[in-house]
Amino acid sequence: MPYLTSAALAAALGIFIILGLRARWAGGTVDDYITARNSQSGATLGLSFLASGMGAWILFAPPEIGAFVGPVALSGYAIGSALPFIVLGLYGPAIRRALPEGRSIAEFAQACYGTSVRRWVSLVSVAYMACFLAAELTAIGAITALLSDVPPALVVLGVALSTLAYTVLGGLRASLATDRWQAWLLIALLLIVSSVAFTYLPTLPEASSMPSAPLGDALSVAVTLVIAVTAANLFHQGYWQRVWAAQDSRSLGLGAWLGGGLTVAVVMVIGGLGMLAAMSGVALGEPPIPFFALLGSAPSWLALLALVLAVTLVASSVDTLQNAIASLIVSQHEQRGRSLTTARWWTVALMVPVVIIGLQGLSVLRLFLIADLLCAAIVVPVLLGLWKRMSTAAAIGGGIAGLLGAVLPGWIASGSLAAGLMAATFPAGIPTLGPFLGALLASSLVSIGWAKVVGHRASWAKHG
Repeated sequence: MPYLTSAALAAALGIFIILGLRARWAGGTVDDYITARNSQSGATLGLSFLASGMGAWILFAPPEIGAFVGPVALSGYAIGSALPFIVLGLYGPAIRRALPEGRSIAEFAQACYGTSVRRWVSLVSVAYMACFLAAELTAIGAITALLSDVPPALVVLGVALSTLAYTVLGGLRASLATDRWQAWLLIALLLIVSSVAFTYLPTLPEASSMPSAPLGDALSVAVTLVIAVTAANLFHQGYWQRVWAAQDSRSLGLGAWLGGGLTVAVVMVIGGLGMLAAMSGVALGEPPIPFFALLGSAPSWLALLALVLAVTLVASSVDTLQNAIASLIVSQHEQRGRSLTTARWWTVALMVPVVIIGLQGLSVLRLFLIADLLCAAIVVPVLLGLWKRMSTAAAIGGGIAGLLGAVLPGWIASGSLAAGLMAATFPAGIPTLGPFLGALLASSLVSIGWAKVVGHRASWAKHG
């Protein structure tokens, strides 16, 4: 069985390499390498948004939320996962018009506010995406150990090296090409695995009921997830690259709505399996893993399909993140004469520490939550950049207020600044509403208030 599993995973990764290398444009420039400017249709973007946003996390988080908190919180998670695409679909055309040669959220921040804000935004964006990468590689290692006898390190390295093989040479075009096929594959595998797991689900007890936390608690979790996931993913450079990769604004809008709709459907389906697992009474494990608990009574071959599904999910998000992080760094230093070869080496170099972290099997959830909170503290000031009254001072003031707002709820509740700071680092690894809501409200109120009272910018491109 280990040989069959290894062969199946190698075949899947080999196909991704072939698809990615076929899509590369040998005569491309650095700009094409990181933007594939004005080349992608709405359908391709929609599938790409789905594939690049989905990762191994959907096999863990949505089922657990569905099993323990219920449909209200699960709906919040699904909406939060899709909302960044919708925001960029609605806001993206204005960004394309204002910055037609743009390539990143960092360049957008510089055009709005100048170099200091650009560096801040770049740091937060890279930190978030590095956490995402480490989490995905850690997750595929854990899933491999759970479902097969294949050494987890072998699969972690296999995913990292195979995605590098086509992203290093093909850039964003290679990632977009594989996203299209990975999206269809993950939909097909998810339907098969879900259907078979449902077929072998134990008969639901007559007294079973849908998992449901008290409405207030469920709404609190839902709002927390919407804020955290939306704010963080708006700093996902891979999504911003697709703003300029779209053929036109109509294609961007179509792709955003298609990707958002498919994402909601996938998260709700996989989360629904978690609810069914809880209702059926099967042992969910410790720590709880409802999706994989369902596989316990299913045929052994289903575990192989589930592992191929997991590898597909991880590869589709990892290749996007590899190119996205490299594009941010290359764009930052391109004025110093960095070449396409340098861009490729950056892609390779950035994966070394991430792979090392992924091989440790550590939990990165707390780091993820801290990165999410940093994003929530500055997302509104950044997106307000197209408003002509906004100034650099208003954006920085709003960002600082967001950081203070994240600490304030815990500070007020405990009467201690140290306790407030600790609460904002999520010591239990559990997302709580207070820090996220405080960060979002404080940054919004200070940015808008400062801009109305003090700030004024003569033209949008003042700092461009």
